[in-house]
Amino acid sequence: MAAIGRPGYINLGHASDLAGRTDEESMRTGAHAVLDSAYALGIRYFDAARSYGRAETFLAGWLRRRRLEPPEITVGSKWGYTYTGNWEVDAPVHEVKDLSVGSFRRQLAESREILGPSLGLYQIHSATIESGVLDDRSVLEDLALLRASGVSIGLSVTGPKQADTIERALEVGGFDTVQATWNLLERSAGAALAAAHAEGLVVIVKESLANGRLTSRGPFSGLTEAARTIDSTPDALALAAVLAQPWADVVLSGATTVSELTSNVSALALHPEPELLELLEPIREDPFTYWEVRAALPWN
Repeated sequence: MAAIGRPGYINLGHASDLAGRTDEESMRTGAHAVLDSAYALGIRYFDAARSYGRAETFLAGWLRRRRLEPPEITVGSKWGYTYTGNWEVDAPVHEVKDLSVGSFRRQLAESREILGPSLGLYQIHSATIESGVLDDRSVLEDLALLRASGVSIGLSVTGPKQADTIERALEVGGFDTVQATWNLLERSAGAALAAAHAEGLVVIVKESLANGRLTSRGPFSGLTEAARTIDSTPDALALAAVLAQPWADVVLSGATTVSELTSNVSALALHPEPELLELLEPIREDPFTYWEVRAALPWN
């Protein structure tokens, strides 16, 4: 929901996808069109966050219109960032991070007010070792209480030390899911995600297309050529590489338009040979380089 819940987003070509239709009603209409298509294509997990603009509101309205509720669908959201973009594409600051227990309590109440009983998974947004959230006793106690009430608890991780954060979360315990970045460029969290999967956590993979860098808009001609050999598209092949990982339970799309989503979902029909994926090994980046490049990407 990040790409369709707010006008500003870190994705190559996001502005052209929106084509100037960034008022709230146009964004809502576009979001619902993507969600309709997703449901028709068999997608049943929807991932939002408090900082994704109106994402929770758009999603809740769509669920009401379609009369969908658990267990037919699963809705996850996240707490820890507050949206500050004020619906401006070029806002100086789009979101502010705060992983304190006070932030959790405030944002949980907000998410519940919007999503109601549809909220099935609540995740720490972009946990890191440095944030200290995995050692904050007050936060952990509140998460345990929420889990005891029937809501699954997860965390998303970020940065070049994702693996360290995942390993610490496994030590702490109390999590049902982990969401991490893994793609053809940034593969450093693979072993930690395999360990989490082995311990029974559901693994959700985000940014599988590296914020658009692993699409036709990206700079990797080798990926485009490899996709052409199997009559596919760069985004579908990149997603198929993620789906091929035995620990990848849910792979997020992040599409802004119906056409992008349709191309993304075509990855499900691909079963690339290991030899083809090995040809893409040279585009792998050092994790610190990858995250430096990501931090420099423009919003829209």
